Amino acid sequence: MAELINPGETRQRKQSVGAMELQGPGGTVRTVALEEMTEADRALAAEFGYKPVFKREFGYLSTFSFAVSISGLFSTVATTFSYPLYAGGSSSAVWSWFISGAGCMCIACSVAELVSAYPTCGGLYYTVSRLAPRKYVPYISWVTGWLNLLGQVAGVASSEWGAAALLLAAVSMGTDGAYTPTTNHTVGVMAALTVITGLVNSLSTYWMEKMTKGYVIFHILVLVTCCISLLAMATEKNGTPKHTAKYVFTDIQNTSGWEPTGWSFMFGFLSVSWTMTDYDATAHITEEITEPELKAPWAISMAMLFTYVAGWLYNIVLCFCMGEPADILASGFAQPVAQIFLNVLGKSGGIVFTVCAFIIIKFVTFTAMQALGRTLFAFSRDRLVPASHIWTKILPLTGTPVLAVWVCVFFCIAINLIGLGSYTAIAGVFNVCAIALDWSYCIPIACKLIFGNFKPGPWHLGKFSYIVNIWACLWTLFVSIIFLCPTVRPTTAENMNYAVVFLSAILVFATAYWFAQGRKWYTGPLIEAEIHENSSQTSDEDLARKSKGEKEQEQAMQGM
Repeated sequence: MAELINPGETRQRKQSVGAMELQGPGGTVRTVALEEMTEADRALAAEFGYKPVFKREFGYLSTFSFAVSISGLFSTVATTFSYPLYAGGSSSAVWSWFISGAGCMCIACSVAELVSAYPTCGGLYYTVSRLAPRKYVPYISWVTGWLNLLGQVAGVASSEWGAAALLLAAVSMGTDGAYTPTTNHTVGVMAALTVITGLVNSLSTYWMEKMTKGYVIFHILVLVTCCISLLAMATEKNGTPKHTAKYVFTDIQNTSGWEPTGWSFMFGFLSVSWTMTDYDATAHITEEITEPELKAPWAISMAMLFTYVAGWLYNIVLCFCMGEPADILASGFAQPVAQIFLNVLGKSGGIVFTVCAFIIIKFVTFTAMQALGRTLFAFSRDRLVPASHIWTKILPLTGTPVLAVWVCVFFCIAINLIGLGSYTAIAGVFNVCAIALDWSYCIPIACKLIFGNFKPGPWHLGKFSYIVNIWACLWTLFVSIIFLCPTVRPTTAENMNYAVVFLSAILVFATAYWFAQGRKWYTGPLIEAEIHENSSQTSDEDLARKSKGEKEQEQAMQGM
């Protein structure tokens, strides 16, 4: 279990690196030995006050592959392609990606800069403790943490929904439409797939790293092969002629009901923001990466650049080959891109690439759940969430926070149960993922700009940092307004955007929990630890010894 600095403990730092001393409110001193640690682990203990508990298995390739897998470009575009088509047709799909992707790149680079400076699995939530004045840290980090947690749960949940929809689309395709997926079927398959994700994330970091490393190669091969196949097979002879370039880049078909068309057009931003998000997922595994201050920000920036460029080209290819938007939107699969695969490539090709999309999005859920489990572990380490003493437990067999993973599995299934009442309400889960995560990133970025306490790590934006950070915050504010609006009109209970409900619920809960309990004991993430050269102070008795005040606090926490 991770070593904690309880609220009220003194935190000071010295230059030597023998042992880390934690002094509790009752006067008891506890020390953690720093010998026999890697350089990254010593930095984690000395700089951030956390005892290392994870094995550092991730290198450059596996970290980059992890960052790419979070976007899951090939499959996430497939599950969200309908939004720009409803919003404005082909031109919305193409130009929404180009415009919104640039804004997302500013957020990603801003996040990477912070991750380089503060590489802990708490991610952006932790950075608040270094960027904001001490008196503001508890509440700001509290809100940031809860928004990030909501966004990640919604991200995994929406990805699992997309995986279920793609799998059932492949089944329907294989039966020549004799089987038509229903919402109830999608919910059931989603639950089963989420459990599988939990089982995979119960494995050790060693196996997760091995699985992740080969993912990026598979993903790129599928993406390139699919684009070439679509362009080659979409011909007049095959009955699926390609659109003209003028159509692809300029045709606007507003079927959302919103006016003016320019406003409707911007709802296409959702596809981009849902794909290019969860930038800090890589931050949540920094305690499992060698040289995280370099490899994590490099992976985040390069993975998002790949997603931006490749995603724009992929959308252009889909628009050239899609046929009439109204026809693919009316698909019995409820998956327009799967319908494009079937129309252009035939039954066999359609099934192959739809199954590939399913496999890729399952990798998204594997890595996103890994990041989510580490996030809950990190928040529990700082006692941000109820029953935190449970979620910080590490299973000795695997060296991973298995209990944290499985409570995340439960909540991901629970949030998707809204689909039983309203299929369109699932769009709210996609929306709140983008909104909550981007807000949780921009709060620390805004703190960096306002308070001026940032000390850059080895990866930073230099003279461009200020303007990139400013644009990241302004862009997030702008798209959040769009994503909280209903995507179609007239608005009814069945098609309303439930993102505002989810977001309001978590903010109300977090605020109520703060005033009821959190403000009494939560002081924010760990700030610093005291380091001593004399490692002989360290003993099992020192580590186990706790003051009466500490015991009382722990008992109070466990009783919540």
